[in-house]
Amino acid sequence: MLFACSAAVFLRFFTSVLSIGYSRVSVHVLWIKRCYRFLFWHTENGMRRLVIRPGAIGDFIVSLPALECLKTDYLEVWTSAANAPLVCFAERVCALSNTGLDLLGIEDAPAGLLDRLGRFDSIISWYGANRPEFRGLVAGLGLPFTFLTALPPDGAGVHATDFYLAQVRDLACCESDGAPRIRCEVKRGNYAVIHPFSGSLRKNWPLERFRALARQLERAMPVRWCAGREDPPLDEPVTRIDDLYELAQWLAGARLYIGNDSGITHLAAAVGTPVLALFGPTDPAVWAPRGAHVRVARWTAG
Repeated sequence: MLFACSAAVFLRFFTSVLSIGYSRVSVHVLWIKRCYRFLFWHTENGMRRLVIRPGAIGDFIVSLPALECLKTDYLEVWTSAANAPLVCFAERVCALSNTGLDLLGIEDAPAGLLDRLGRFDSIISWYGANRPEFRGLVAGLGLPFTFLTALPPDGAGVHATDFYLAQVRDLACCESDGAPRIRCEVKRGNYAVIHPFSGSLRKNWPLERFRALARQLERAMPVRWCAGREDPPLDEPVTRIDDLYELAQWLAGARLYIGNDSGITHLAAAVGTPVLALFGPTDPAVWAPRGAHVRVARWTAG
């Protein structure tokens, strides 16, 4: 709304403003990056951001709090096809394999890829961080990429979730308790789930010990075995659910989950199911699932 005022009234107002004392202070550039939403006018469509997050299931889940911190007026996430169903906080999610990003700069690149990337004001990427030729390519094309390290360095002494949150706090205003959450409106049932596999044989607690534990649990509740498409066969009846969000809903109905250091263990923790995570050679201080109902046990070979 516009108000009419006389030149004299305006002059008095302007003079009073100028009479206020000002002092020169230094403002860190990262503070401006974090708080741009409150400092500057937006364009009609607001801030458009693309987040590119490849990785295995567990790596993706521990980075969920960081990804949610990167939320803007419009957020698009490119990730693996398997992880895509777990993204419920973005306006759009795409399977990374369908974008043609790996062909950028090559003659066979999909038509429109460069134009699509150019529509974003910010591109935060864990993809290509260790590929100097890719970083040089996107810089030469003038694309607004910010690259982040994909994995915590050895000996970092910090949990992976906190590592990813520290990366994005220089880029966005964010408050997070560091616990990945995947919301599933499912009523808790009366069964236990055991997933005896992981992405590495060296991380697997011996199968016979899982079976012995299952026999004890069956005195209190039914035990259901869980396995993925690429996991070895089991003698027991097995539940296999390929869609990760559908699997999350099934896990959310369990009274208890027991598994190795695996992506599915992180998934069970993220939906709030009580979890017993069995860790062998990997460090739970960095990779343990987080949650109010998570307990970790260490085991040694032999």
